[in-house]
Amino acid sequence: MNIKYFPIAFALTATVLSVSAQVDYSVVTVNEESGLNFTRITSDNDYVCMPQVKRSGHNVNWLTNRILDVSVDGSQLAYLSRRNNTTNIFIKDIAKQGASVQRTNRQAVLDFSYSPDGKFICFSEANGKLNQIFQTSATSGYVCRQITSGAQDYSPVYSNDMKDIFFARQERNGVSVWSYSIERNFLSSYSKGLNPFPLKNTAVICTRFNAEGRGEIWRVDYNTGVEECVVSDAKRSFSTPSVSPNGQWILFVGSNVLMNGTMPYANTDIFACKTDGTQLVQLTYHAADDLSPVWSRDGKAVYFISQRGSATGVANVWKIDFVY
Repeated sequence: MNIKYFPIAFALTATVLSVSAQVDYSVVTVNEESGLNFTRITSDNDYVCMPQVKRSGHNVNWLTNRILDVSVDGSQLAYLSRRNNTTNIFIKDIAKQGASVQRTNRQAVLDFSYSPDGKFICFSEANGKLNQIFQTSATSGYVCRQITSGAQDYSPVYSNDMKDIFFARQERNGVSVWSYSIERNFLSSYSKGLNPFPLKNTAVICTRFNAEGRGEIWRVDYNTGVEECVVSDAKRSFSTPSVSPNGQWILFVGSNVLMNGTMPYANTDIFACKTDGTQLVQLTYHAADDLSPVWSRDGKAVYFISQRGSATGVANVWKIDFVY
């Protein structure tokens, strides 16, 4: 199996354009998920963006960007929504699950994340052949500060001390991890990888591709130069890692192959493991594509995007408890 980074211009859709005859999306759970409590957070009228997935036989490729996040107090869910030919960040109250509030007023937001203090959101936006990173208020107004320009940048995420914004930059020789110093207005390049997620020291967790094209989860210490592979599999691909609030677990997307009689059907599921790569567990098993997972702020639940529970394959945000 392999994965790749899709060109953003056509990688996000509001709904599944065609429903596979092999998949009954209307089923909420399957037997392997017994004991898990699935809660749908959004509705079809929220027009949640679905990361693009392409499959061929045993292979599946998907957009790896993070397009969900939870507010610092844990009360609100931020997601991408496609409405009126624009893609923007919308915020929904998790407990009330009422109408969503539009947080950005842009044309083509790609992905985003909250700042650790909850005051800001950094996001990337497509502009022609370029992807640029911006910062805006997490609570009010549409004023944006432009962080990068003239490149293909995406997946921005704040360092824990909020001194830097890490992001991925697409270049001719591949994708690499960069950072922008907010205080010094300075750019730094580190190592190859995408989906960077900074740890509480001088290291990041990221996705890398091996020689066979499969995604792996790596830990890169940009101070010591030590790089180590945390999660790899001979048949699966992995992407989109994030570390739990207590620092003990990594949450990520992984590929999977289901058999419909003699016909293979490749899809994506949610996985987790300890930060040292041990105790790998598969959290979801549905034939629908489960993508863009994010931790609740207390680390006791996981939010993700899936078409499950919809006969027509419309994407929504779902929540499951994390009980390991």
